[in-house]
Amino acid sequence: MTTGTRVLVLNAGSSSVKYQLIDMLDGSRLASGLVERIGELSGRLLHLPLTGEPRETVRRFADHDGALHAVADELAADLMGLDSPELAAIGHRVVHGGLRFTRPTLITDAVVAEIRRLIPVAPLHNPANITGIEVARSIRPDLPQVAVFDTAFHATLPEYAARYAIDRKTADEHRVRRYGFHGTSHQYVSRATARLLGRDPAELNVIVLHLGNGASASAVAGGVCVETSMGLTPLEGLVMGTRSGDVDPGLVFHLHRVGGLTIDQIDDLLNRRSGLLGLCGDNDMREVVRRAQDGDDDAKLAFDSYVHRIRRYLGGYYAVLGRVDAVAFTAGVGENSVEVRAAVCANLEELGISVEPELNAVRSREARVISPSYGRVTVAVVPTDEELEIAQQTFALVHEV
Repeated sequence: MTTGTRVLVLNAGSSSVKYQLIDMLDGSRLASGLVERIGELSGRLLHLPLTGEPRETVRRFADHDGALHAVADELAADLMGLDSPELAAIGHRVVHGGLRFTRPTLITDAVVAEIRRLIPVAPLHNPANITGIEVARSIRPDLPQVAVFDTAFHATLPEYAARYAIDRKTADEHRVRRYGFHGTSHQYVSRATARLLGRDPAELNVIVLHLGNGASASAVAGGVCVETSMGLTPLEGLVMGTRSGDVDPGLVFHLHRVGGLTIDQIDDLLNRRSGLLGLCGDNDMREVVRRAQDGDDDAKLAFDSYVHRIRRYLGGYYAVLGRVDAVAFTAGVGENSVEVRAAVCANLEELGISVEPELNAVRSREARVISPSYGRVTVAVVPTDEELEIAQQTFALVHEV
């Protein structure tokens, strides 16, 4: 068993590394930062220590190995290096765990091999996650390292919710099913909502709306996820910043056969040139709202489409749960857009859902209730903290072994 009390959380992307060093005694951030544009001619490292001024380094980071060694150097400069005896473990965000990884997992060579085997169902994310793991293990091969999977919280979906209605043999052969994503956020927020209300998570039914550039919804019954909007990939579900969300699958055949687009072009269209960006040319909700309020028809269409899709899922998840105790807004848009929250909850009083305009207008980083006291369903804004969730799961696991 490790005696340290700190966990380093790493989130390795294809050209970036985000990190936080968290003290598990009180959940405080001792340091955080970001390395971006890895592999490009000019990269950037922004290091934010708990005390002292932020430090910025602009230079080339040839690969993730160089980037993570630079992070280690920054932490060492604050006397919190990776060789510190206070470091208990490193927790890695891994996007896809498939059916095998349904809880935090101590990383071994066999685990890395299995994450690699899942690359076909997460080609944009798992390769970068693996790179981060491999480099971190090379720096501290003696230190416990843990993978925390975005898909794990959704592994409790009933089979009838997880299955697509296609030939079962084909689906099983190619691992086709609904996995869901943003799981660490949905898990954290559903529990934080219970804390906010002074309730036991086991007795609470919550609809979590994780609304950022990527967006997803979940229905959580007694702490257990029973439905979520993302599926085999993070493309399914809500309208997002650049992703389409739900479309008729026949759209792909139509664009290929009639439009002459290649599969790669359609992939690029649906993942990077759709959503708010595709509808109005902006994927920043603040700009979409500003333009819509100024009378821009394209921006208004984008805003209305975004809200309509959320409301459709909200109503559907109400039916799935049967009883809803709370609706929690989280992530960048959910936590900050007064306009989105108001529009999503408008005219839902018959469902017991409404927001108090004055409460909704409050700007705060704290979890808070924005529904009137008489509301049958509590509507709340609950800031997510995926890094803390990863750290907590990592710390708990290394103290089990």
